[in-house]
Amino acid sequence: MTATGIDLQKLRKTFTVGRSTITALDDVDLTVPRGSLISLVGPSGCGKSTILRILGGLERASSGVALVHGEDPDAARRNRHISIAFQDPSLLPWRSVRGNIELALEIVGRPIRKTEVDDVIALVGLTDFEKARPAQLSGGMKQRVAIARSLITEPNVLLMDEPFGALDDLTRRRLNLELMRIWSERDITTLLVTHSIDEAVLLSDVVAVMTARPGRVHSVIPIELERPRTVAVMRDPVFRSYEDRISAILFGDD
Repeated sequence: MTATGIDLQKLRKTFTVGRSTITALDDVDLTVPRGSLISLVGPSGCGKSTILRILGGLERASSGVALVHGEDPDAARRNRHISIAFQDPSLLPWRSVRGNIELALEIVGRPIRKTEVDDVIALVGLTDFEKARPAQLSGGMKQRVAIARSLITEPNVLLMDEPFGALDDLTRRRLNLELMRIWSERDITTLLVTHSIDEAVLLSDVVAVMTARPGRVHSVIPIELERPRTVAVMRDPVFRSYEDRISAILFGDD
């Protein structure tokens, strides 16, 4: 069994717009160990979300190799080895918290076990809200439901596209800490697309910094901060040095 969680080799993606061909990604190489949490950061339009969609089997690469846990993304998706969480939690308004989570099991044709659903509801801290409808939940709570729905199918790989981008700073930071706790308990290879440098440093084992379009991986930066991490680590000079290094790459000072 491969020890590689995510493997991109010479990945290229082009789109046709009218009579023009736009290269979104070009010659992307990235290898991440299984069980890691990696963040992609880079300018808007650099192809971060395109990489996530290729790994999730939602887009096809124009050329190159993309593997998740040694599998082609299409195969991994068919085998239910991948879950994706987007910025919009997309909850069904007529279903409760429990019902929205159970929907993932219904879609993949798995039996619904009450204890299994109870466990994932507890994992994301929503035990007292299992009967609530989305309209009764805050934005952060809705995103917790979306994360629980992603986890209930027990994926090998979790892909997250700006899951906290629409939340206020306080809620975002609380969910950052929750995500770290959940990730540590589940040991899932996780790829996070984010525009937040401090979020990337706080959460990640590795931060991949991308160039402007056509997107390439400029630098892969291991984040060597001890776990478990709290917000206190953000005051550490080492944390700040990582932020400064990534900022220098993104803003052309590197």
